[in-house]
Amino acid sequence: MKHVLAGDVGGTKTVLCLYRVNATKPAGTSLEEVHKAVYPSSGYERFGDLVTSFLATVAPLRPERACFGIAGPIQQQRCNATNLPWVIDAGKLAEDFGFEDVYLINDLEAAAYGMLHLAADEFVELNPHAAPQAGHAAVIAAGTGLGQAIMAWDGQRHIVMPTEGGHCDFGANSSQEDALLVFLRERFGGHVSGERILAGDGFGNLYDFLRASGHAPPNAAIEAEMLHEDRNAVISRHGLQGDDPLCTEVMRLFVRIYGSEAGNLALKCLPRGGIYIGGGIAPKIRAALETGLFMQGFLDKGRMARAIEHIPVRLSLNPEAPLLGAAHMALSRSCC
Repeated sequence: MKHVLAGDVGGTKTVLCLYRVNATKPAGTSLEEVHKAVYPSSGYERFGDLVTSFLATVAPLRPERACFGIAGPIQQQRCNATNLPWVIDAGKLAEDFGFEDVYLINDLEAAAYGMLHLAADEFVELNPHAAPQAGHAAVIAAGTGLGQAIMAWDGQRHIVMPTEGGHCDFGANSSQEDALLVFLRERFGGHVSGERILAGDGFGNLYDFLRASGHAPPNAAIEAEMLHEDRNAVISRHGLQGDDPLCTEVMRLFVRIYGSEAGNLALKCLPRGGIYIGGGIAPKIRAALETGLFMQGFLDKGRMARAIEHIPVRLSLNPEAPLLGAAHMALSRSCC
């Protein structure tokens, strides 16, 4: 085998990368990036059309195997993408493109495997009382959606279990969050998941809640910016700058609730090996995550705070963890 194709398939964008397999280095088999491209997911009617475009750019090179991390549940190697009108079938992709093997995994499953291949300097530790141990680990990642995965430790290696934990109920933890839950329940006509807050659109939902509740008057200049730029990005930017009361409170709420949900995940699987914070949003709001507010939310678990107080909480600075995870999965399957 000479090349593998890896993909990180998200609701907003899809990243494809061709890797060369190097099997002669002293450390063993490694992957070398040959060509990478980013595509707007909504610009393609079918996922196969996107793959066709990519393969045309790398011709005459041709991958023998492929693995795609997809934002959506995988069942029998078939996926209905969560935020896209795509049905992705591994068998059909292999047949259409002549691949020896195509393997589909959940995007958070891919991110989890990718975390295992990042260097130590690609993480920032958020827990000042962390005490790393060998054991289970977990990943939580806010991006277009909210993903979660558990990395079960069998004594020798981590086995990743994908979940749809981001769609579990949002658990309010203060009177303000009680009011937020009521607001969002009315907005969405019932069930409110964590993803309604801890995702790109969550900034807008939090802003609308605070504006409607009279937390502070809106800034006309900032709302004008929202008409010409991505609304969530505008809110996030001003929240980080701290130059607007509404946006600043949005960021405070987002970070604290993010920490709370990470703590919920920690209680469910006791990841002594660490919680990894992935996704596209976290590196962009690193300064807010490092204020200590995230950890306050993480540890606000009453009498059970002691059970998770020493768990490492590692912010990943490499947004390509899902891509790396998919590539290494394609490589590992070739060795089976």
